[in-house]
Amino acid sequence: MPQAFGDFSHHGGRIVITALRPTSQMAYELAVDQKVCVRPLLRQVVDRSTGETAVVALPCGATRESVCPSCADKARRLRIQQCAEGWHREDEPEVESTELGDGGADADTHDGSEDDQASVRRVRSTRRRQDAADLPRVQMEDRTVGRVFQAPDGRRYRPSMFVTLTLPSYGKIKSNGAPVDPGTYNYRRAALDALHFAKLVDRFWQNLRRCSGYKVQYFAAVEPQKRLAPHLHAAVRGAIPREIIRQVARATYVQVWWPQFDQAIYVDRLPVWDGSDYVDPDTGELLPTWDGALSALTDEDRAAHVMRLGNRLDIAGIIAPSADADRAVRYLTKYLAKSIASTYSASDGFDPDYEAHIDRLHEELRFLPCSEHCANWLRYGIQPKDAVPALRPGACGSKAHDRENLGVGGRRVLVSRQWSGKTLGEHRADRATVVREALLNAGIVAPEIERLAASVTLTDGEPRFVWQDTKADEATYARVILESVEERARWRQQYEAAKSRSAILVGAGGGPSG
Repeated sequence: MPQAFGDFSHHGGRIVITALRPTSQMAYELAVDQKVCVRPLLRQVVDRSTGETAVVALPCGATRESVCPSCADKARRLRIQQCAEGWHREDEPEVESTELGDGGADADTHDGSEDDQASVRRVRSTRRRQDAADLPRVQMEDRTVGRVFQAPDGRRYRPSMFVTLTLPSYGKIKSNGAPVDPGTYNYRRAALDALHFAKLVDRFWQNLRRCSGYKVQYFAAVEPQKRLAPHLHAAVRGAIPREIIRQVARATYVQVWWPQFDQAIYVDRLPVWDGSDYVDPDTGELLPTWDGALSALTDEDRAAHVMRLGNRLDIAGIIAPSADADRAVRYLTKYLAKSIASTYSASDGFDPDYEAHIDRLHEELRFLPCSEHCANWLRYGIQPKDAVPALRPGACGSKAHDRENLGVGGRRVLVSRQWSGKTLGEHRADRATVVREALLNAGIVAPEIERLAASVTLTDGEPRFVWQDTKADEATYARVILESVEERARWRQQYEAAKSRSAILVGAGGGPSG
């Protein structure tokens, strides 16, 4: 607890802070310590019944601890619940495809085509590359849960797996993650692999399902290795022979069929928007459109980029409930609250050699195209798909180009559709329900049910509480934070008391209403 606040104590469930006029920094440190949102969205609420006005703090919901440590920790704990709930289940989840097919956290992200061009139909060979290993095909079973095995002593168990996928080497690295020789380190391939890593992961799951014989379900997290290359930790439901997984990893590849972008055409001068298209700044010649450039590709052309998984593949069998399963879940979600660039640099202190490595990879990513809509295509003499005015190479709005993401601009958590049968919002509601029921069983109405609810109306049918945006100065911010800390402490005490009361009732043979 920050000492700047002076005396800090609990009295009847209330936090008492004796310091006068706490600064915003003091409030921030207290909020971090007490797991309260440090950058709340402040809303002014007018009670039309009494005329009173209050400023209410809504959690920001950030998932990065650099933005809000408290909300990021809460988001990580929610992911832990989601991972654990679906990993070792013994029954098939009930899933409505219309509910989970929203592209959110509970949807697979398969690109759906062998040549990475699902959005544009073109005649192209779908034969596997001759340098890729063959994939076995087995008959599929309509199940997502793992098989049950029986030990010689008669015990039955249903094992699952923890799998780690990596990318190939781009050059020798030192113990701190930086290259031994930056001049020979393949930053271009490292950057392209990071940009298209999600496609490779999707292809791996597609292939694994075909070769394992059932609808493999997974909860996976994309994290950086110390060298900054993304890798994947995945909880996999069910047990698959290790050799099958290794064979699938060796055989998995992705070909990116894009126009070639090996040589930059426009560096010191940029294409000009003529009102409908981009043209050469000197000749006025129309630049090829994205669709036109793709149509010009033939089967004789090589793919713009081919990527594969690395040789390092870690596979572990997991049986739950067990300490190993609990440790695996915590390990899988360990770095979700950190950005790619800060995962190791922040924890190990400032290392100029490592920071230079980050800068070089970021510089490579600045001008590589991240998608068909990327402004960087102009650098290579091609109009991006659905081009608009004011595009400028090196200024694409995709998060993949940001220094903190280093190519990984998509979702960091990848969850298959039938992992738990619930959306992330439903998991969040489950956690709230546990707290609410514990309070109700103890005769306490959960504050969030009725407090300032938009559904509460007056006799005229209009809402009693009117919410408005507001801006807070430093004093208001500090006051709101202190009120949030006190409120959280009061709710926590009520919740712990409710759990203790319920436990006493159950132990005495009574029920929740006893």
